[in-house]
Amino acid sequence: MAGWTYDDIPDQSGRTAIVTGANSGLGFETARMLVGRGTRVVLACRDQGRGAAAAGRLREQFPAGEVSVARLDLADLDSVAAFAAAFRADHDRLDLLINNAGVLYPPLQRTRQGFELQFGTNHLGHFALTGHLLALLRATPAARIVTVASNAHRTGRIDFDDLNWERRRYQRFAAYAQSKLANLLFVLELHGRLAAAGSPLRSTAAHPGWAYTGQRGHRDNFVNTVARALAMTTHDGALPTVRAATDPDAESGSYWGPAHRFQYAGPPVRVTTTKRARDIALARRLWVESERLTEVTYDLPT
Repeated sequence: MAGWTYDDIPDQSGRTAIVTGANSGLGFETARMLVGRGTRVVLACRDQGRGAAAAGRLREQFPAGEVSVARLDLADLDSVAAFAAAFRADHDRLDLLINNAGVLYPPLQRTRQGFELQFGTNHLGHFALTGHLLALLRATPAARIVTVASNAHRTGRIDFDDLNWERRRYQRFAAYAQSKLANLLFVLELHGRLAAAGSPLRSTAAHPGWAYTGQRGHRDNFVNTVARALAMTTHDGALPTVRAATDPDAESGSYWGPAHRFQYAGPPVRVTTTKRARDIALARRLWVESERLTEVTYDLPT
């Protein structure tokens, strides 16, 4: 089935991007495609050693490419604030913010501020990061924010009475699904607030379908072996994110994923979410709670 490919990415010369979790998997492949099309890319990674190794691979493939590495730990809101402050000090534009990094199916763990690790990293960390960088994004013409979600959002529920799994028996798959639903609700509410402000900044989302990313999570070796044999490549899995980031027709509020039935595989196209992920009241409630938990507020109308 023919469809949108790397060759369809418009020239990105002169643009600057941040890709979180860019040292491996989907993040690395997203960064690779952007660098290949001329984007100046900052690899935002928790492990600077792995980030430096990734940057080295990119420079080897693209000698003229502009790649740098900066430390970002999304599980620590102080690290998020420090990263954003350093970026603002060193850059006068931000064309693309790719909220890609994620934690997958760990046993119960907490962020530095005490949040359940998947919700705290996948949602709250990116919520805070985007908030800290919002003014720079809004000041950059034709800028975009792409938040990477997952088909797992389809089983997600937002439990406002126990967001951090302090009262219930911990279920790592349900916690992951909650964090991915939160990603899409964030994209929805941010899109609405930007529209209300008359801002051209676009808030979009994407998911990779069933792609082998190297993100093993906490699964046994047999499951990982089967996944690698049956899944799409990391390159194909990153294409929805790259299309959401670069296609001129990718509107704010849109969601991109694989074209085939159930969105597991295929070329990147605009796809649908669950009804719950389009619940405006739920999105607004989560937004207010996210501002309270992170202590990061957005200068946008409701």
